[in-house]
Amino acid sequence: MKQKTKIKAEEGKQEVVITREFDLPLELLFKAYIEPGIVEQWMGTKVLKLESKKHGSYQFETTDAQGNQHRFNGVIHEFSPNRKITRTFEMENTPFAVQLEFLEFEPLPLDTSKLTIQIVYKSVAHRDQMLQLPFAQGINMAHNRLQDIARKYKLT
Repeated sequence: MKQKTKIKAEEGKQEVVITREFDLPLELLFKAYIEPGIVEQWMGTKVLKLESKKHGSYQFETTDAQGNQHRFNGVIHEFSPNRKITRTFEMENTPFAVQLEFLEFEPLPLDTSKLTIQIVYKSVAHRDQMLQLPFAQGINMAHNRLQDIARKYKLT
């Protein structure tokens, strides 16, 4: 099955650019990133905190197959509804450094939309270490779930 989420990682750069077109209106795609109940469903994680605003913060918790809990957190630096979110992302109690994420949402014709995520890592080595994980498959699966789950929601 072809992956709809595209990941571009240029040699020697400490960033990754992720793009995905969704069969969702822009407002619904954005809502899937800022409403805790929807985030929990498509990310498969528990939302402990999600302050969708400038200077807000978030904390998520997930449990792996062995029952170990893992937490992720960050600070939202820029929040522009239906346009962009700039935030940090940190995996607690891991050797991975904090990363900076730029999420840009754009409308496309026929009630579709596009998400572009630029992730900047501390170094090329940190980026390459992250890419050794099943990163591409995981984000593609999560975006597929987002697509399916968000379709069930109505815009308010």
